[in-house]
Amino acid sequence: MTPNFTLDELTHTDHRTLDNTPNESEIANLQRLAEFLENVKTTLGGKPVMINSAFRSKAVNDAVGSSDRSQHRLGCAADIRVPGMAPDAVVRALIAAQLPYDQIIREFDRWTHISIPNTDELLPRRQALIIDKTGTRPFA
Repeated sequence: MTPNFTLDELTHTDHRTLDNTPNESEIANLQRLAEFLENVKTTLGGKPVMINSAFRSKAVNDAVGSSDRSQHRLGCAADIRVPGMAPDAVVRALIAAQLPYDQIIREFDRWTHISIPNTDELLPRRQALIIDKTGTRPFA
């Protein structure tokens, strides 16, 4: 899809018995997401951006207990790790760079969720959150 992000990487799931094949519109979203992730990688000084989870079919999304409204379902979100950077530092760097993210979420202080708007026509919400065992709150 891009020099650093492949369709296989963006559709990988550990739920190997479940189909996680995106349709045409989901692939188009994954292309936009991969291009955005290239900007993330550049912003972070070229550090590796490891994908924990990106696209999730309904079956995979249900298996991981995520909401049907999750942007992962559309191919518009990725959960990432950046070796050598704490999730808090990743979030702060990406906010400071003013990238056009839709949501950025420090999740359980273990990874960073980042998404793009669901369509090209939508403006990014630039919503920054923390999700952990105490609940969901604004990133501060």
